[in-house]
Amino acid sequence: MTAGFTALVLAGSRGGADAVADYAGVSHKALIVLDGRTLIHRVLDALDAAGAARIIVSTHDAGVAAELARIKTRAAVTRIDAAASPSASVLEAAEKVGTPLLVTTADHALLQPEWVTRFLDDAPQGADIAVLLASEAVVTAAARTKRTYLAFADGRYSGCNLFLLRNPQALNAIAFWRRVEAQRKAPWKMALTVGPIMLVRYALKMLTLDGMIAQLGRRAGATAAAVRSPFGLAAVDVDKPSDLDLVRKLVETA
Repeated sequence: MTAGFTALVLAGSRGGADAVADYAGVSHKALIVLDGRTLIHRVLDALDAAGAARIIVSTHDAGVAAELARIKTRAAVTRIDAAASPSASVLEAAEKVGTPLLVTTADHALLQPEWVTRFLDDAPQGADIAVLLASEAVVTAAARTKRTYLAFADGRYSGCNLFLLRNPQALNAIAFWRRVEAQRKAPWKMALTVGPIMLVRYALKMLTLDGMIAQLGRRAGATAAAVRSPFGLAAVDVDKPSDLDLVRKLVETA
C-alpha cells in the first residue's frame, strides 16, 4: 500500500482559544505559514508526493476550507465536517470513505513523503490498525525538543501522528479510543475501560511497546501493531508555541 491510498487529515478544533494559532496570529493553526506554505498545504503536498489518490480533510473552519480550494494536488481533495473529537472525526470519516485509510494531522508541519511510504511499507499485513512511534534516542538525535514519551520495558517512545486503518476491523479500535476519550474527566472509568491490570503493568514498566499495543488492540477488538520510525522529526508536531519556534528553526536551517 504505497500508492493510490486514501488519507485523512484531521484539522478540527476542540473549541476555545488555540494558543498556537494565537501565537502565530492566525484563526486556525493549520493556516500558519511555514516557509511560504500553510501547515495544511505542507501536509497535503507530502501526502500527494507519497502517492495518495484521495485526501479527506476533516474540518469545520471556513479559513481552512478556503485554503483547501487554493491548493493544487494530483490527489483528489475533499473536505468533510469535523466531529466533536479527533476519535469521532476519524470514526465518521472512515465510515464514509472506507478502509484502508491513512490518518494524520494538519499540524504535522515537517511531514515528508518518505515517512509516509516507509510507514505504509513497514505496517504488518496482519494488523488491523498500525501506529507509528519513534524512540527517544531517535527523536533526540534529530532535534533537541521536549516531547511526550510513553515509557515501556524496552524504552521510551513518542507518537508520530500517523495511523493506518487497514480494514473495517480497525474501526473497533477507533470506537474504543472514542470511549476512552469521552472518559478523560473520569480517570477511574478510563482505567476500567483500558484495564486496571494492564495499567499497573505499564506503570511498573513490565510491558514492552509491542506488548502494550497488542494488549490494547485485543481490548478494543482489533489486531494492533506498533511501527518504529527511523525518522526522529516524525514525532514533531505543532502542539505548543515552542513547537512552532522549533519547526521554523529546523526549516530555516535545512
